[in-house]
Amino acid sequence: MKKDETKIRKLIFDQEGLELLARRLKEIRSEKGISQEELAYRSELTLSQIARIETVRINPTISTIFKIARTLDVPLQELFNFELQPSSNK
Repeated sequence: MKKDETKIRKLIFDQEGLELLARRLKEIRSEKGISQEELAYRSELTLSQIARIETVRINPTISTIFKIARTLDVPLQELFNFELQPSSNK
């Protein structure tokens, strides 16, 4: 690439993976009897942030996921207990 060419950064938003994560988060919350409001309060996140994660409107940071796992008192792999389909673009 020449110096004068600009790199185009592509925002990564894996719809399938985020939907699976959202579904898993809702399942765990439900199993523990914790509302979105309670999770937000306990994790010191905003209610809108929890809602946007669960409705796949945002791509949460890994630090946010760590905080949620700790708050729910579940191993990190429990939040990621789902299978992604292989990527079709190679």
